[in-house]
Amino acid sequence: MPEIVKYKKKLLAIIYDEKNYNKKKGVIFPSPGFLSLQIGFMTHMKNHLIKPHTHINHLRKISKTAEVLFVRDGILRVDFYSRGKKYLFSKILKKNNIIILLEDSHGFKVIKKCFIIEIKQGPYNSKLDKIRFKNIDENKIKIKK
Repeated sequence: MPEIVKYKKKLLAIIYDEKNYNKKKGVIFPSPGFLSLQIGFMTHMKNHLIKPHTHINHLRKISKTAEVLFVRDGILRVDFYSRGKKYLFSKILKKNNIIILLEDSHGFKVIKKCFIIEIKQGPYNSKLDKIRFKNIDENKIKIKK
């Protein structure tokens, strides 16, 4: 079961670890269908054929950029903040963890050298899509279990 990260009934993130990966043959999409980004796990045997296909144009309205981070190696601290920049709590991601970041705000601190793959909607414009916080107090950090 993935870890659901909430604050005041708001879904901030979903964390998947290796236990959530599909070890059996086939395809699973464990992320909720209403999310603007979906996570799928596929396990296929040698010579399995995925039939050629196309994706149909379908207009979708997306009001906020969501992100997926795959921590391929290392340890990463994720700090969660309210939309109003108030620090909430932190979570630790380890090797092979995947997180879908959905609502409010977040920051990161590398605890052990990381190789991270990030996926988000595009086109992305850092000047229009992101506001960076200033003066973050490291002494307030608390890891939520």
